[in-house]
Amino acid sequence: MKDDPASDSELVAAVVRGDLDAFASLVNRYRDTYTRFAVRMLGERGDAEDVLQGAWMRAWRNIANCRDPKRFSAWMYQIVVNECRTHLSRRTRRDRRFASSEELDRLTAKTNGDLLVRDEIERALDALPDDQREAFVLKHVEQLEYEEMAEVTGAGVSALKMRVKRATGRLRDLLEGVQHG
Repeated sequence: MKDDPASDSELVAAVVRGDLDAFASLVNRYRDTYTRFAVRMLGERGDAEDVLQGAWMRAWRNIANCRDPKRFSAWMYQIVVNECRTHLSRRTRRDRRFASSEELDRLTAKTNGDLLVRDEIERALDALPDDQREAFVLKHVEQLEYEEMAEVTGAGVSALKMRVKRATGRLRDLLEGVQHG
């Protein structure tokens, strides 16, 4: 199914008709991309998997509302971005009340230089405001064009360019002095 030659439009039309296999083809086609994005946004694979499960369920229930089926991937990105935003806001409220055991584990479980650098990059990404992290990941990890990013996030191109610029500068400051192993 991963190499399904059907177009997104054909698959969406089939899903609207109730074809579960067509939906599975869409999931298989885009799972890795959205997982990578969600992990970068949320910092935890388990959280990303939970968010993606909710996003795919939302897509299944609302696929008839996909106005431009040939742009299914952008429509789905919007759902994933919104689910990540919701999760982050809930986590922020929860974290204000409880100490993060994951953070305590990170502080005590340093092993080697490569992991240290990766941890520092993850920590630096986590330190960015949500809108800057989102823009940075969409641009530099997912390699979307600014117009695509605007469609996904609902923000203007100039605002997104500024967010990426600020995120890049902040990451540079946060990672100054971190050296690879």
